[in-house]
Amino acid sequence: MEKFFKLKQRKTTVGTEIMAGVITFMTMAYILAVNPNILSRSGMDGEAVMLATCLASFIGSVCMGLMANLPFALSAGMGVNAFFAFTVCGTMGYSWQVALFAVFVEGIIFILMTLTNIREAIFNCIPISLKQSVSVGIGLFIAFIGLQNAQLVVNSDSTLIDMVKFTDNKYTQGICAVLAVIGLMLIAILHVKKVHGAILIGILSTWILGIICELTGLYKPDAAAGFYSLIPSFRMTDFSSLGKTVGQCFNIDFAGIGIFDFIVIVLSFLFVDMFDTIGTLIGVASKADMLDEEGKLEAVKPALLADAIATSSGAVLGTSTTTTFVESAAGVGAGGRTGLTAITTGVLFLISMLLAPVFTSIPSFATAPALIFVGFLMFSNIAKIKFDDENLTDAIPAYLGIIAMPLFYSIADGIAVGVVSYVIINLACGKFKKINPLMYVLTVLFVLNYVFL
Repeated sequence: MEKFFKLKQRKTTVGTEIMAGVITFMTMAYILAVNPNILSRSGMDGEAVMLATCLASFIGSVCMGLMANLPFALSAGMGVNAFFAFTVCGTMGYSWQVALFAVFVEGIIFILMTLTNIREAIFNCIPISLKQSVSVGIGLFIAFIGLQNAQLVVNSDSTLIDMVKFTDNKYTQGICAVLAVIGLMLIAILHVKKVHGAILIGILSTWILGIICELTGLYKPDAAAGFYSLIPSFRMTDFSSLGKTVGQCFNIDFAGIGIFDFIVIVLSFLFVDMFDTIGTLIGVASKADMLDEEGKLEAVKPALLADAIATSSGAVLGTSTTTTFVESAAGVGAGGRTGLTAITTGVLFLISMLLAPVFTSIPSFATAPALIFVGFLMFSNIAKIKFDDENLTDAIPAYLGIIAMPLFYSIADGIAVGVVSYVIINLACGKFKKINPLMYVLTVLFVLNYVFL
């Protein structure tokens, strides 16, 4: 282990690495409740998604540990799973099987791009200010989804969105919103007090409070309105349910899908996943202070390859894009410095398959505080962006990219806005020498994407 993981060289021990892996898992475990909740909106079976998420997390984290020797764990990416359910299967109207196949195909493309150094070149060509803004924008996007799941933000015909009226739906909707606020405050307090697993504790506590409200009549189940019973049915994990999603990405009727339509969906995933993965990897490395002065990450190529392998395997198993988690920074903060941390986290995800019925019973208002708080963790990177007069040509594109992600409801659109505005503003201000040539290529591709796709 010493020779493989280089423990002494990185000034760590086996015990420290294992503990860091446990802490990383505790901060990430909320995804086992959130991901089935989101992907089930596309028609997928919640328990099957949870099992697939566990397996994909195990494969991805172990690959990261063995191939890149980095303490970064992987699981179903936040933001991309929302794009999968709400955009591809919702707005665009494709089935979840088609969406999974698109994820598989773009994972294969990413493997080829990584082996040919294309992804590494794209990772390195993006200026540090835009890299930091991606993490911030994703944070706002995830927080916005959390606010909706909490029933705190609702539709408004006059202003597009509005705050919930706490007396709506015989108090049930209002109770959900109140419980979500309580959960968010609990997570925030525990995090400030440096309690490990604060997010997971917050989710479970909010759920328990919801059960108490149901038992006392404050929360009234109404399946027609989307408010279901919060009391779980304790049972053994039905591992056979995994068969509902495994291999389903190949079980599609191509006769009903035009070749151009399928290219559109693959390219859509390609753009979103490309920059979401890079953005999340940047966010994790930035939070863990692993980027050098030029914003580059050591061992980025094997890290991207592990990420790509996890994406394709996750699609075959039955989950959306598997990517590096920003919560890995918690394990790094606890002393994790090698791939042994990531492997430990992966093994814990594998063991979690035994708790599938519990995680899939957790309501969306209980997981919403986790989304909102993870948004805060990612938003904190805004402090690293320089907003002084000398750096305005960097700061303005970063700002535009940040606000575009939640307002356009798209991570890819936010990155596109940031990249295109960066090139245009710096060119117009005579600072063309600071623009990496590959940024011009990305700008053209983004423009073509909007024109033709």
